[in-house]
Amino acid sequence: MNNKLNSTLIRELQNVFPAKDILLEESECWPYGYDNSRKHQLPDAVVFATQHTQVQQLLTLCNQHKVHVVPRGRGSGTTGATVPLRGGIVLSLEKMNRIIEIDPKNRVAIVEPGVTNQELQNASAEHRFFWPPDPTSAAFCTIGGNLAYNSAGPRAVKYGTPRENILGLTAITGAGKEIVTGTATTKGVVGLDLTRLVVGSEGTLAVITQATLKLTPLAESKRVLQVIYADIRTAAQAVSSIMAQAFTPCALEFIDGNAIDMIRDYSQAKLPENAGAMLMIEVDGPKSALSEGVEHIHNAAKNDGLMSFTEAKTQEEIDNLWATRKALSPALRKVAPKKINEDVVVPVSRIPELIDGLTLLSEKHQIQIVNFGHAGNGNIHVNLLTDPDDPTQQKNAELCLDEMFSLVIQLNGSLSGEHGVGIEKRDFVDREITPNSMALMRGIKEIFDPNGILNPDKMFPIQSQ
Repeated sequence: MNNKLNSTLIRELQNVFPAKDILLEESECWPYGYDNSRKHQLPDAVVFATQHTQVQQLLTLCNQHKVHVVPRGRGSGTTGATVPLRGGIVLSLEKMNRIIEIDPKNRVAIVEPGVTNQELQNASAEHRFFWPPDPTSAAFCTIGGNLAYNSAGPRAVKYGTPRENILGLTAITGAGKEIVTGTATTKGVVGLDLTRLVVGSEGTLAVITQATLKLTPLAESKRVLQVIYADIRTAAQAVSSIMAQAFTPCALEFIDGNAIDMIRDYSQAKLPENAGAMLMIEVDGPKSALSEGVEHIHNAAKNDGLMSFTEAKTQEEIDNLWATRKALSPALRKVAPKKINEDVVVPVSRIPELIDGLTLLSEKHQIQIVNFGHAGNGNIHVNLLTDPDDPTQQKNAELCLDEMFSLVIQLNGSLSGEHGVGIEKRDFVDREITPNSMALMRGIKEIFDPNGILNPDKMFPIQSQ
């Protein structure tokens, strides 16, 4: 595979894309060689698609010339999935940003991949609907990226991930073939489910050019709760109890004691000095049912470690409670700008075991670990605060990560809940995926992308030649 663009291919690209939508100068291509993982590789060119036919023509040309293509949204992913490891062409989809239709009667939205999550939420809200996936980066990340990673956010605990909130899509496979998958209806079992196969495949199988998404009516009312515990374990036990009762919260966020200390130091939030962990809980539904729902959650949250249970009564109080959670990421960036952030998942009932195991690993490897995340579905963001310029600390961090991944698998968990695999976890996935399953997945990749041009060296361990 020769990724250096020859003059013939450049001329052919210029026949497909306007001059303003092709970048060939190194200085212009440089920003498109990295994502939020901070990994970088310079692409040989960047093209900006504005329509479906351009994507198909590009992939057809790159198959003919044996040039790699890496699809990209806004580059907000954290696993290096959009880093062009072998150079080639970065296909930016940020200009395919039309909301084609909001159809409230059928509860669907039809969008292009470059629409941001927030743009879709705003357009849907005008009709009293929303799209459930809501990553923290909603104002910046694109729907195409949400689908590529199956990125969900806090509301997944009640409303599901992108895979549960999509009906169908139009895409171009790595072979340059158009596929139309799924249905326009919420029921349909004709054929294999290619829609949910493409969702979460990180741009290794096909490039999504249009998606039909399931919308959900906005709730009549919401309540926000802040629950403080004396220690991490009793908070983790409360999560399991809350998720075992009948009233499912729409968000159930977990923040450990180290994170609370950071929030207190870097914001105006008022939190107890001896707090070991905090839960942020949001419940929604009919106004008449919420008081009973809050009571159910309060009863489930009670244990020996419960220190306080606070319900916001006004919009200002709601904003103040969520401000404590939103203060965490800026605080972490100040304390450890080069932290290692993982997003492992375990069954909810095993969160206490995960937290205990992480505490032991932190002590063993002398690495400070800050835990927070979407506890309602067991998705914990594990942050290792390290100095990558310290060789000893970096080696300890690598050993700690290795043991953490083994712990997650022992607890019947998964190595990633919503950040994806990319290159960061690529070499660990064979701990979770069996050899026969891995072989089948590689075979599917080859069918979609027989020449291997589409986003190479991502998701699966690299095979020795």
